[in-house]
Amino acid sequence: MEAISRTRCFLPLPPKLTKVRTFLNPSQGLKHRLFAPKHLEINGLSLSYKRISCFEGKPRGLPLKNKSFVCNTGAASAGETDKPKVLGVELVTLKKIIPLGLMFFCILFNYTILRDTKDVLVVTAKGSSAEIIPFLKTWVNLPMAVGFMLLYTKLSNVLSKQALFYTVIVPFIAFFGAFGFLLYPLSYYIHPEALSDHLLAVLGPRFLGPLAIMRIWSFCLFYVMAELWGSVVISVLFWGFANQITTVEEAKRFYPMFGLGANIALIFSGRTVKYFSNLRKNLGPGVDGWAISLKGMMSIVVLMGFAICFLYWWVNNYVPLPKRSRKKKEKPNMGTMESLKFLVSSPYIRDLATLVVAYGISINLVEVTWKLKLKAQFPSPNEYSSFMGDFSTGTGIATFTMMLLSQFIFDKYGWGVAAKITPTVLLLTGVGFFSLILFGDPLAPSLAKFGMTPLLAAVYVGAMQNIFSKSAKYSLFDPCKEMAYIPLDEDTKVKGKAAIDVVCNPLGKSGGALIQQFMILTFGSLANSTPYLGGILLMIVFAWLSAAKSLDTQFTALRKEQELEKEMETAAPVMSEPENGSLACGSLLNPGDSTESSSETSTEKDI
Repeated sequence: MEAISRTRCFLPLPPKLTKVRTFLNPSQGLKHRLFAPKHLEINGLSLSYKRISCFEGKPRGLPLKNKSFVCNTGAASAGETDKPKVLGVELVTLKKIIPLGLMFFCILFNYTILRDTKDVLVVTAKGSSAEIIPFLKTWVNLPMAVGFMLLYTKLSNVLSKQALFYTVIVPFIAFFGAFGFLLYPLSYYIHPEALSDHLLAVLGPRFLGPLAIMRIWSFCLFYVMAELWGSVVISVLFWGFANQITTVEEAKRFYPMFGLGANIALIFSGRTVKYFSNLRKNLGPGVDGWAISLKGMMSIVVLMGFAICFLYWWVNNYVPLPKRSRKKKEKPNMGTMESLKFLVSSPYIRDLATLVVAYGISINLVEVTWKLKLKAQFPSPNEYSSFMGDFSTGTGIATFTMMLLSQFIFDKYGWGVAAKITPTVLLLTGVGFFSLILFGDPLAPSLAKFGMTPLLAAVYVGAMQNIFSKSAKYSLFDPCKEMAYIPLDEDTKVKGKAAIDVVCNPLGKSGGALIQQFMILTFGSLANSTPYLGGILLMIVFAWLSAAKSLDTQFTALRKEQELEKEMETAAPVMSEPENGSLACGSLLNPGDSTESSSETSTEKDI
């Protein structure tokens, strides 16, 4: 069969609103069917299509008010040319994707530096320890995050999108620059050391964490701003801008590449932290090496921040951006109690919620305990920061590798195995970490042969636990969680996601912190609570694995049910009505066309 030449039909109508279907009819030869909208509602996107058939270049069928159209078979018109492409990608798309990729690299580069630095500041500071983190997350970070989002909502109502972007990101850049060159050098004068020591003597060591927030308030402010950089600049500003300027097709093609680029940024930023942390070795005695390292890292953060602003400005001024419909989809506005009722009523959503909450609590229980041991092994800020640089690099490499392997795991072993990998990794490494803490002394002679102490071994195992757990989370757990929504009906899908966002995400993040606060206030310190934290971790991970097994059974059943429905639809096709309310093209055929269309091979194109 000869190849059918490309067909182009031209009407005095807006592009993308006219459709042509080309058929090869064995008895009549080449045939074209043209569909044009009878009326348009651009804002409502409501189209009703009428059909015109072109047979051998002659129009017939339903008339239009404006009949000035031409049907041409063969080459395209001379005035119509393809858009310029580079490596198979349209140039206008590259002008959006490359700056977006660079923005994401800079944002993640900064976030890694800030994340490592915030832990160094609050954990290694005089009069503080890792016990400050649970109190800091609950009583400082959470209220400031809520307050910021309320302020952001109000600003979004009065500022343009570009003004809102700069209004939000510039204070972050200014604060981090001021902290490195102003607040940290003055910390010895602005921190209430004497008052904190007096209160600690009165209240006792179990209140070390809450009092440390007051003692090192400027470091805690840095901690909160670093946390907000991750949630605000990454989630709100960047992804909001990316979703605004990219089409769905572009997002499907390039968003996964952003994930790989993020891990490359993690590797490079980890090396940067390592470099600046080791500057202390080349400085003379009496010099505050950490202050020098902090100035260097904050200078890079500021430069990267200005680069982000420049890229944002360039895209808005030199790239044609797609226009969006102002019609908004209705989303369920579920309150906390409504979300709880929905979670309890659906076994599928309940199991999915268990996965989300269990991960948040489990990673928090191990991470804070690990940072307590990390300070004991590396009490100097420079040594602690240097180790965190290696940790970030290792996390980036492991996550990059796992992302490349994740597709193979899903294809080879399926959703169930992929969903169980993250809790299994966390269980095995968590057991090893807590065992070294609780039963490390009998292992000391054996570990000495490898040049390690039980403390150093616990630090390394804890680091491996965090690296592999986070890499499994990013590459397997998150995709599994999103895939679990796919086979649900639309109502359950939307309401379930809203319920989990309202209840489970905050509960998972704060649940571990609340458990640790209770243990610290009950047993006096985090170290005394370690056996109980290990037992709680085991119970949570086993509940996680049980929920994953149950969810896998339900997920598989729903998938099979969907596949069966598709097979039935294929075997017995029915007339359907598209989302825009107009009839499907097949329903517009004339009665006399039913026999001839059965033997036609069709291809539909947008013009």
